[in-house]
Amino acid sequence: MKIPKRIQPLVDEGLVDEVLRPLMSGKEAAVFVVRCGEHIRCAKVYKDADHRSFKQAVQYQEGRKVRSSRRARAMEKGSRYGRQQQENSWQNAEVSALYKLADAGVRVPEPYGCFDGVLLMELVTDADGDVAPRLNDVAMSAEQAIEDHAIMMRYIMRMLGVGLVHGDLSEFNVLVDSYGPVVIDLPQAVDAAANNNAGWMLERDVNNMTQYYGQYAPELLQTRFAKEIWALYQAGDFDPETELTGEFTDPTEAADVDSVLEEIKAAFAEMVERQERKQAADEPDER
Repeated sequence: MKIPKRIQPLVDEGLVDEVLRPLMSGKEAAVFVVRCGEHIRCAKVYKDADHRSFKQAVQYQEGRKVRSSRRARAMEKGSRYGRQQQENSWQNAEVSALYKLADAGVRVPEPYGCFDGVLLMELVTDADGDVAPRLNDVAMSAEQAIEDHAIMMRYIMRMLGVGLVHGDLSEFNVLVDSYGPVVIDLPQAVDAAANNNAGWMLERDVNNMTQYYGQYAPELLQTRFAKEIWALYQAGDFDPETELTGEFTDPTEAADVDSVLEEIKAAFAEMVERQERKQAADEPDER
């Protein structure tokens, strides 16, 4: 196929030998299957901010640290240089998250580097060597659903253990290979300690997973893992290997009206974003 313009520099540098085919196109990137020597990998080409449909990116970038004060000032001012640095930060966040999560014991695609807005990484495949399906395309037994849900709760705990919340976790951002779930799409991962939105984002991540697996194992729908996990984190001395119960008792003090309203807003935003994710997932791949 014709080499996409953004991948051409990688071909020129010998990092990519051949672009085999498009894999998918999402709200923040287009992914292609490529050959690098003897290895088949994927190249994730990030879309420019003007063409990205990822909603409320500022919420996700809150709290991200920038080492250079000059870069930080430029990003705050929104200058041309600052916007470019913001893009670099958005793209590099995924590479950094992939390395951190792999070291923490979360199954993610292995990254091979980000070059001019193109992330080269492992192509996750199934037992037959075909591209692994998304969780949304996989049916399972109740027993398998309970097992995989437990794995995903453990992965969310391990993410939190290295200070990260996925922020956009759903059945569309998890692949399933012969060994189980693989977490993907992490450019929006947030700093759990520095981002004021981290709590409700983690709750949304957990609830998305629980609702999906719960259609196969309805008993999961009665669990309260999100509240339990965040309470453990807020209590301090967080241990990502703590055995979860799925149980949580609400505090007995009077309800905070503002907090309740925020939860209602978050639930509505979650519903809208879930519909958008489904619509994006149903769109045909760009050819």
